[in-house]
Amino acid sequence: MLETGKTAPDFSLPDQDGEIHNLTNYRGQVVLIYFYPMDDTPGCTKEACTIAEMYDDFEKNGVKVFGISADDVASHKRFALKYHLPFTLLSDPERQTIKDYEANEEGEGTEHSTHTKRISYLVSPNGVIIRSYPDVDPATHAGEILKDIGG
Repeated sequence: MLETGKTAPDFSLPDQDGEIHNLTNYRGQVVLIYFYPMDDTPGCTKEACTIAEMYDDFEKNGVKVFGISADDVASHKRFALKYHLPFTLLSDPERQTIKDYEANEEGEGTEHSTHTKRISYLVSPNGVIIRSYPDVDPATHAGEILKDIGG
Protein backbone atom coordinates (compact mmCIF):
# COMPACT_ATOMS: atom_id res chain seq x y z
CA MET A 1 0.00 0.00 0.00
CA LEU A 2 1.31 3.43 -0.92
CA GLU A 3 1.72 5.92 1.90
CA THR A 4 -0.43 9.00 2.29
CA GLY A 5 1.44 12.20 1.53
CA LYS A 6 3.27 10.63 -1.43
CA THR A 7 2.73 11.70 -5.01
CA ALA A 8 0.40 9.28 -6.76
CA PRO A 9 2.13 7.48 -9.64
CA ASP A 10 1.01 8.72 -13.03
CA PHE A 11 -0.53 6.31 -15.51
CA SER A 12 -1.56 6.21 -19.13
CA LEU A 13 -4.32 3.63 -19.59
CA PRO A 14 -7.23 3.06 -21.99
CA ASP A 15 -10.80 3.20 -20.76
CA GLN A 16 -13.76 1.04 -21.79
CA ASP A 17 -14.06 3.10 -24.99
CA GLY A 18 -10.36 2.93 -25.84
CA GLU A 19 -9.64 6.55 -24.82
CA ILE A 20 -6.36 7.10 -22.97
CA HIS A 21 -6.38 8.67 -19.50
CA ASN A 22 -3.39 10.08 -17.63
CA LEU A 23 -3.66 10.90 -13.94
CA THR A 24 -1.85 14.22 -14.45
CA ASN A 25 -4.70 15.35 -16.72
CA TYR A 26 -6.97 15.38 -13.65
CA ARG A 27 -4.90 17.74 -11.53
CA GLY A 28 -7.19 20.26 -9.93
CA GLN A 29 -9.77 17.70 -8.83
CA VAL A 30 -10.00 14.89 -6.33
CA VAL A 31 -9.58 11.44 -7.89
CA LEU A 32 -10.69 8.07 -6.53
CA ILE A 33 -8.65 5.19 -7.94
CA TYR A 34 -10.06 1.83 -6.99
CA PHE A 35 -8.43 -1.44 -7.97
CA TYR A 36 -10.48 -4.59 -8.29
CA PRO A 37 -9.76 -8.20 -9.32
CA MET A 38 -12.08 -8.89 -12.26
CA ASP A 39 -15.07 -7.57 -14.21
CA ASP A 40 -18.49 -9.10 -13.61
CA THR A 41 -17.62 -11.19 -10.54
CA PRO A 42 -19.79 -10.96 -7.40
CA GLY A 43 -17.61 -8.72 -5.20
CA CYS A 44 -16.43 -6.53 -8.05
CA THR A 45 -19.96 -6.09 -9.35
CA LYS A 46 -21.21 -5.18 -5.87
CA GLU A 47 -18.48 -2.58 -5.45
CA ALA A 48 -19.01 -1.07 -8.92
CA CYS A 49 -22.79 -0.96 -8.57
CA THR A 50 -22.58 0.64 -5.13
CA ILE A 51 -20.29 3.35 -6.49
CA ALA A 52 -22.68 3.78 -9.44
CA GLU A 53 -25.66 4.17 -7.07
CA MET A 54 -23.81 6.97 -5.24
CA TYR A 55 -22.13 8.45 -8.31
CA ASP A 56 -24.16 11.68 -8.20
CA ASP A 57 -22.68 12.33 -4.75
CA PHE A 58 -19.16 11.74 -6.09
CA GLU A 59 -19.85 14.21 -8.90
CA LYS A 60 -21.34 16.80 -6.50
CA ASN A 61 -18.11 16.60 -4.53
CA GLY A 62 -15.97 16.96 -7.66
CA VAL A 63 -14.51 13.45 -7.47
CA LYS A 64 -13.34 11.72 -10.67
CA VAL A 65 -13.72 7.94 -10.30
CA PHE A 66 -11.45 5.38 -11.97
CA GLY A 67 -11.86 1.63 -11.56
CA ILE A 68 -8.74 -0.30 -12.62
CA SER A 69 -8.26 -3.99 -13.28
CA ALA A 70 -6.17 -6.14 -15.63
CA ASP A 71 -9.23 -6.94 -17.75
CA ASP A 72 -9.08 -5.76 -21.34
CA VAL A 73 -10.98 -2.85 -22.89
CA ALA A 74 -13.69 -5.13 -24.37
CA SER A 75 -14.35 -6.75 -21.00
CA HIS A 76 -14.63 -3.31 -19.37
CA LYS A 77 -17.04 -2.20 -22.08
CA ARG A 78 -19.32 -5.21 -21.50
CA PHE A 79 -19.16 -4.72 -17.71
CA ALA A 80 -19.92 -0.99 -17.92
CA LEU A 81 -22.83 -1.51 -20.31
CA LYS A 82 -24.32 -4.45 -18.42
CA TYR A 83 -24.47 -2.55 -15.12
CA HIS A 84 -24.87 1.01 -16.50
CA LEU A 85 -21.67 2.19 -14.81
CA PRO A 86 -21.37 5.98 -15.14
CA PHE A 87 -17.67 6.18 -14.28
CA THR A 88 -14.43 5.29 -16.06
CA LEU A 89 -12.94 1.79 -16.07
CA LEU A 90 -9.27 1.58 -17.00
CA SER A 91 -7.58 -1.45 -18.49
CA ASP A 92 -4.12 -2.46 -17.22
CA PRO A 93 -3.39 -5.85 -18.84
CA GLU A 94 0.37 -5.35 -18.39
CA ARG A 95 -0.34 -4.78 -14.67
CA GLN A 96 2.18 -1.91 -14.46
CA THR A 97 -0.17 0.59 -12.79
CA ILE A 98 -1.48 -2.20 -10.58
CA LYS A 99 2.12 -2.84 -9.47
CA ASP A 100 2.91 0.88 -9.12
CA TYR A 101 0.00 1.21 -6.68
CA GLU A 102 0.96 -1.97 -4.82
CA ALA A 103 -2.31 -3.64 -5.77
CA ASN A 104 -0.61 -6.67 -7.31
CA GLU A 105 -0.73 -9.89 -5.37
CA GLU A 106 1.26 -12.96 -6.27
CA GLY A 107 -0.25 -16.27 -5.32
CA GLU A 108 1.44 -19.61 -5.08
CA GLY A 109 1.43 -22.10 -7.93
CA THR A 110 0.73 -21.33 -11.55
CA GLU A 111 1.28 -18.14 -13.48
CA HIS A 112 -2.47 -17.53 -13.30
CA SER A 113 -2.28 -17.02 -9.55
CA THR A 114 -1.39 -13.34 -9.94
CA HIS A 115 -4.36 -11.15 -9.16
CA THR A 116 -5.32 -7.63 -8.23
CA LYS A 117 -6.00 -6.72 -4.62
CA ARG A 118 -9.11 -4.76 -3.80
CA ILE A 119 -7.51 -1.49 -2.68
CA SER A 120 -8.36 2.18 -3.26
CA TYR A 121 -6.65 5.54 -3.12
CA LEU A 122 -8.06 9.02 -2.80
CA VAL A 123 -5.80 11.52 -4.59
CA SER A 124 -5.80 15.26 -3.88
CA PRO A 125 -6.14 17.93 -6.57
CA ASN A 126 -2.34 18.37 -6.52
CA GLY A 127 -1.72 14.64 -7.11
CA VAL A 128 -0.89 13.54 -3.57
CA ILE A 129 -2.40 10.45 -1.95
CA ILE A 130 -4.62 11.71 0.85
CA ARG A 131 -6.14 8.40 1.89
CA SER A 132 -5.64 4.73 1.17
CA TYR A 133 -8.17 1.97 1.71
CA PRO A 134 -6.43 -1.40 2.04
CA ASP A 135 -9.40 -3.32 3.50
CA VAL A 136 -12.27 -2.69 1.12
CA ASP A 137 -15.76 -4.03 1.81
CA PRO A 138 -17.47 -3.89 -1.62
CA ALA A 139 -20.87 -3.20 -0.07
CA THR A 140 -19.85 -0.21 2.05
CA HIS A 141 -16.77 1.22 0.36
CA ALA A 142 -18.51 3.98 -1.64
CA GLY A 143 -20.22 5.30 1.49
CA GLU A 144 -16.94 5.22 3.42
CA ILE A 145 -15.24 7.35 0.77
CA LEU A 146 -18.10 9.84 0.59
CA LYS A 147 -18.01 10.18 4.37
CA ASP A 148 -14.26 10.86 4.22
CA ILE A 149 -14.69 13.61 1.61
CA GLY A 150 -17.60 15.13 3.48
CA GLY A 151 -20.21 14.13 0.92
